[in-house]
Order: sequence, then structure tokens, then C-alpha cells
Amino acid sequence: MYANTTAAMMQKTGQRLYTIGEAADLIGVSVPTIRMYEREGLIIPLRKASRHRLFAEGDLERIRSIRRTISTEKVSIAGMRRLMSLVPCWKMNGCSAEQKATCPRFADEGSPCWMVSGKTWQSKSDECRNCGVYMRTSDYAELKAVMEEYGVEVTPEPVSKV
Repeated sequence: MYANTTAAMMQKTGQRLYTIGEAADLIGVSVPTIRMYEREGLIIPLRKASRHRLFAEGDLERIRSIRRTISTEKVSIAGMRRLMSLVPCWKMNGCSAEQKATCPRFADEGSPCWMVSGKTWQSKSDECRNCGVYMRTSDYAELKAVMEEYGVEVTPEPVSKV
């Protein structure tokens, strides 16, 4: 029934999983908004074998946190993705110089590591969702703290004049 071990484990432990429609209703957003957040790399939903999206409470909180950041900090979706992409996952995960040199994320600075990992949707759902990099990047305050912890300086994007 479930395509990945994370969803199966959540089901076994009794954690409630929500469909995309239920999640949208609970959060107060549209289904297309949730799909856009996934497409933009802000969220990684669980999946059934049929590839239908499932959301746990942590996913709902991640989406709420993203929404708060967008509305209170005035950070765009592209800005959120850029900030997430600045997190040095190779440092957080303790990668060796060889791993870093061959890492697709290190070569692509425009997307978070889970977007350029080359992993299937199933692997992303199983592995990337539980990675500390993904888990520490949904809350804006936590994201800023991670960036400060690893010495990442954020410079504003140049504004083009028309």
C-alpha cells in the first residue's frame, strides 16, 4: 500500500497521515499551492505506491512555517528555495572532500540538496525527509540559525532597474 518505509512506519505507529486535500483544508491553502511548494523544492511529501501524496503532522507544520515566513518576513518562494540552497549540507553531514567534489548539490547552488540529489521520489521521501538539512530548514528562525552556525552570509540579490 505504501511506497516507502517512512509512510509504513508512520502508519504502524498510529500517526495520522492526510491526503493532499485534507492537508490543504487543515492548513487553509489550496491543493495547487501545496503541489507548487513540492515542485519548488520546499516540501517532500510521503507517497503511496500509487504516488498519491500523504502528509504527516510535521509536514503540515513545515507548510505552516513556510507560509508564515512568506507572509511575515516577505520572503518569496524563490527566496525560500535560495535560502535553503545556501545551507552547506556537506558540512552538516560531515562529507569528505571526495564526496563533496562529486556531489551534484555542490555544483548546483540554486536548489536545496534534496532537489539536485538525483534520487527518485521514493528515495527523497524515505531519506531526504529525515535528513537534518531538510528538517532544519522549514522554520525561518532555525534556517537563519543554521546559516549563522555554518558561517553562511546572505547577500541580497541585485535589483535590476527598468
